[in-house]
Amino acid sequence: MNRAEHATRIIRLLQSASANAALYEGGHLQVVRLGNQLFEELGALLDTSGELSLIVVGDELIIDGRPQEYSLFLNRFIALLKGRGIEYVKFLRGITRQEVESLIGLLSAVGQTGEFASTDHLRFGWLKLPSEASPSGSGDEERCAAEVLKDLGRKEMERFSEIYQAVQRRRKLKVTGIAEIVTGFVELFRREGMPFLVLAALRESDEYTFTHCGNVCIVNLAQAMALGIEGQQLKDIGVAAMLHDIGKLFVPEEILNKKGKLTDEEFEIIKQHPVRGARYLMDTPGVPRLAAIAAYEHHAKYNLSGYPKLPPSWRLNLCSHLTMISDFFDATRTRRSYHEPLTLDHITSMMLDMSGSELHPGLTRNFFRILSDMKAPDI
Repeated sequence: MNRAEHATRIIRLLQSASANAALYEGGHLQVVRLGNQLFEELGALLDTSGELSLIVVGDELIIDGRPQEYSLFLNRFIALLKGRGIEYVKFLRGITRQEVESLIGLLSAVGQTGEFASTDHLRFGWLKLPSEASPSGSGDEERCAAEVLKDLGRKEMERFSEIYQAVQRRRKLKVTGIAEIVTGFVELFRREGMPFLVLAALRESDEYTFTHCGNVCIVNLAQAMALGIEGQQLKDIGVAAMLHDIGKLFVPEEILNKKGKLTDEEFEIIKQHPVRGARYLMDTPGVPRLAAIAAYEHHAKYNLSGYPKLPPSWRLNLCSHLTMISDFFDATRTRRSYHEPLTLDHITSMMLDMSGSELHPGLTRNFFRILSDMKAPDI
């Protein structure tokens, strides 16, 4: 049994034990049996890995940083956690039978919600929406982040600019170069450990497409790392962000840089860039499949009211949701040919209004958590 299958078995046992505890007394043989199995399975997994984390983001469950495919069973478990107001659960090596029994009792208690007390080996957490005041760091922290990015940003954006210009000239996309840029950003985050990197634009430049994609990459990485995503999946999310707008290279520059309002015909041309970008990436060897998906979906919107037009049953990828948030945030806070940058207060208000319609509500809360530097307890 691999780790993913082991974790799924633990969730099934936890759900079954909680359901039985809601029906019978705590000492019922069925409840005791399931509790014992859960304790043994958890102990075996934690002995090898040290911890197991479960995060609920909207209608998705992320296990150890990996988003799970939709299933009725996982959907019921998500509803169980959300019904108790829980968005994070972390199990740590050394968990006791009493802690397991307490968790079963907590999940079986109908109507019980609130910020439950964490224990030595069982941690709970919650994402918090910002207050009416805008989430922001101090000016010093933002300037510090800008300084950290300054040298790396200049070098990486020059490389990225060369790669994009080669694509414009219909040359082959250098995927390895993109991956190296993303790796540099990941290492920067780990070294500096500053959430305020997301507030620092790489640099002011007329080369908007290049700097925008770099900024979207940074915000995507911050969001994904806050969800516990790491390794190759994290890098693929970063690469997807760097390439999400590559379809715009096939749109005439006079339309992209037009200062006035676009005509209906011009907007129809703009709306083709997700499809053209996805098709180009699908035909390019070495590009992560996730990049083509995000390029195709990043303007679809949470409620599928965007473009391209998708069927009502379509399930957007987690990376696409992250990219929508990053894309909107950077597009509104930086100068474009047709508008001046907006204040963080204004952007926050807009994103709150869009949450649940155009933007994923759970991931929007996660994004505000990053901006506010609000950390869930012990997570």
